[in-house]
Amino acid sequence: MASQADWRPTASPAVLKLRATLLARIRRYFEREQVLEVDTPALSCAAVTDPQLESFATPYHGPGERHGRTLYLHTSPEFPMKRLLAAGSGSIYQVCKVFRDGEAGALHNPEFTLLEWYRTGFDHLDLMDDLEQLLRDVLDGILPLASVHHWTYRDLFREFAGLDPFTATATGLMNLLESRHALVPVGMQDATLDDWLDLAMTHVIEPQLGNGLVFVRDYPPEQAALARVRPGNPPVASRFEAYLNGVELANGFHELTDAQEQRRRFKEDCARRERLRLPAVAMDEYLLDGLAAGLPDCAGVALGLDRLLMIACGAGSLAEVLAFSFEVS
Repeated sequence: MASQADWRPTASPAVLKLRATLLARIRRYFEREQVLEVDTPALSCAAVTDPQLESFATPYHGPGERHGRTLYLHTSPEFPMKRLLAAGSGSIYQVCKVFRDGEAGALHNPEFTLLEWYRTGFDHLDLMDDLEQLLRDVLDGILPLASVHHWTYRDLFREFAGLDPFTATATGLMNLLESRHALVPVGMQDATLDDWLDLAMTHVIEPQLGNGLVFVRDYPPEQAALARVRPGNPPVASRFEAYLNGVELANGFHELTDAQEQRRRFKEDCARRERLRLPAVAMDEYLLDGLAAGLPDCAGVALGLDRLLMIACGAGSLAEVLAFSFEVS
């Protein structure tokens, strides 16, 4: 028999009010900046190809459809927002629910709120400044930014892990993790070098970032995702991540506009999914057609709104800032 308290919200009234305050301030910021709020579908005919993300799939039986078809709840509104950009929307933002299968924990919930925005004419460096200003405005009088630090991915690893991520080996990273007494998950025998780098980032480096706002940029090209790659020695992805008080908060790109290169990356994702025996997914041809039609020069960033709220109110987990956490929803 369910207990009497099972129906109750997991967030307090004060936290719900703070969420409303943050949302109102976010909308005021973008209104002042003349960035248009948009609303795109949560259901899509194509899932994300990234092997590290799993979409929720749901069957749809429309009129005249005998066998139905599979639709997917989006893991991010990125693809339809880019189609709007290609159609001439100009700078846009969206606050929406997104869904990721298999994600639950202190910093994860299978359904969460994402703030995503795109600025035309911006690169990732401009967007870092934009994100910093948004956080200053939204958190004013609630949580002061203790400090702001900028790191390249390479310098961050050299400083906190004592190795160069662009020349590191899987064996070297495994030895690093063992020396720091980090727990290595089962199944890492099939891991790529990027998997080992991600593990070193989360288990060795992130715990040392401390308070304040930390930007990390210039990731290895293999971690470019949907970002451009800048030539150099070594070449780097025009991508950044932002951490607030040690918590990963946002991920931004100087967006790739080359449809052929994006198709190649999607195919690589699909091939890796097959090697890992993950469900096969179709590439989003609508996005690729939009890129081929002409995506304007722009930069985009996705920010976890629930994590921002969690940090702002000093909570220890997402469950404390969601009206109803996954366990009671």
